Amino acid sequence: MDFNAQPIGIYIRVVAIISLLLGLNDAARLLGVGLGDVSPMAAMGMTAFVYLAIFALARLFAAVGLWIKASWGAVLLVGSTAAELALYLLGNPDIRMSAFGFAVRLVLLVSIIIIFVLSIRLERARATD
Repeated sequence: MDFNAQPIGIYIRVVAIISLLLGLNDAARLLGVGLGDVSPMAAMGMTAFVYLAIFALARLFAAVGLWIKASWGAVLLVGSTAAELALYLLGNPDIRMSAFGFAVRLVLLVSIIIIFVLSIRLERARATD
């Protein structure tokens, strides 16, 4: 996929910033920001803590990959976001998010799928020229 086209490049950078902010928010939750003296591991439970750590790291790495316009960043973001939303929708009690958090993750997933579609259309247009 060619993420170096000008319109797609700007769109990818916006998605990368959103992914970075969401990953940093998850990292802050892992560190216990806003919990006071309570350990985040005790507040969430071990499984929820591990899930959150995996998704936070995946989102942060995906943001870096998207920023440098590497296709692995988009794949990592789609995989981690789809897995997190699937676990949440299937009722896993260890995946906790607000309605706003769900909406942001859904927008991220749709945005990266739009990037894939635009990239494929641009490749086809170049091939026919």
